[in-house]
Amino acid sequence: MATVLIDKLLEACVKQGASDIHITVGQPPVFRLHGRLRKLETKVLEPDDTVALMKSIAPERCQRELQEVGSADFGFAYADKARFRVAIFKQRGNIAMVLRQIPNEMLSPDFLGVPEVFTKLVMRPRGLILVTGPTGSGKSTTLASLVNYINERVDHHIITVEDPIEFYHYHKKSTINQREVGVDVPSFSEAIRRALRQDPDVILVGEMRDLETIEAAITAAETGHIVFGTLHTNSAQGTVNRVIDAFPGNLQDQIRTQLSTSLIGVLAQTLLPRIGGGRIAAWESLVVTPGVSNLIRENKTFRINSAIQTGAKFGMMLTDDCLFNLWLDEKVEMEDCLGKAQDPDSLAKRFATARRQMEEEGGLVMDDEHEYEYED
Repeated sequence: MATVLIDKLLEACVKQGASDIHITVGQPPVFRLHGRLRKLETKVLEPDDTVALMKSIAPERCQRELQEVGSADFGFAYADKARFRVAIFKQRGNIAMVLRQIPNEMLSPDFLGVPEVFTKLVMRPRGLILVTGPTGSGKSTTLASLVNYINERVDHHIITVEDPIEFYHYHKKSTINQREVGVDVPSFSEAIRRALRQDPDVILVGEMRDLETIEAAITAAETGHIVFGTLHTNSAQGTVNRVIDAFPGNLQDQIRTQLSTSLIGVLAQTLLPRIGGGRIAAWESLVVTPGVSNLIRENKTFRINSAIQTGAKFGMMLTDDCLFNLWLDEKVEMEDCLGKAQDPDSLAKRFATARRQMEEEGGLVMDDEHEYEYED
């Protein structure tokens, strides 16, 4: 019975293009569609239902982990239609699950709208690239597309360390090995240390969640590899601070120096509902120029935002400028932009000014730089 039900749910999820399925006691299954939650019109789930659904897809080791620590994560393939990343956990003594759909086809960085400068950065021989953003902001999709971009163009050895493995990559021009934490290797930091002996060119670290992992990633980037990492930070400036603050005070000067030479770019992203359906990403991009490198080394990270503002020619942009441009292009609603803005008050003022000018001037002209000018 549970197998039939889970198949129906997965089928509906793929058909409707839902990003997540939520399963918990006391309500029917819930889909997340275009960022909003929708209850399905089916029966309310009882405790026995959620247990049966969990058992129909969870491997034995994850069921054991659930009993021992109260939660577990794993990935699985639904036929050849999609993969799912699953989190199972206990709540009020019952079993609950969230299944995140991972598309089968790789989307190109171009299609996703990834700033072009990042496809150049990933082809460099060494350095650390951080892709950041809140949970569910599409970091995994962006990273998979950048790894695939390398895979299609150069003969590298790519090692990914993930928990769990999300996108499956296949050998194209590159050789690619994917290691799952808890299955193939005990921890992220151990996997990175081991990777250095496996002749890698590119190392992807699914999550830089502790000091050892961050330290290992920086060392790997310094020793001649391209390293991708992710953090749950909302801005480029915040990301640099988070990495430095992960270290005890007496090590922070040393880490600033290391980071100033190893970090080559930070891409912070967030997703908004797109007008007409679907979702669209807003980006903040920081390219580490000699000037930015000095700011990191000299503990002047508070100046990074103004460096991004003046660094458009290097491909840099602040989130709020990206949101403003998406609104100008009529791709997103103003309210959604303000909900995701770093400085909502100042962005609201820009919207008001732009609207007033549009009304007065009676027309909007785009210039090459995508700034806005108005005709008389």
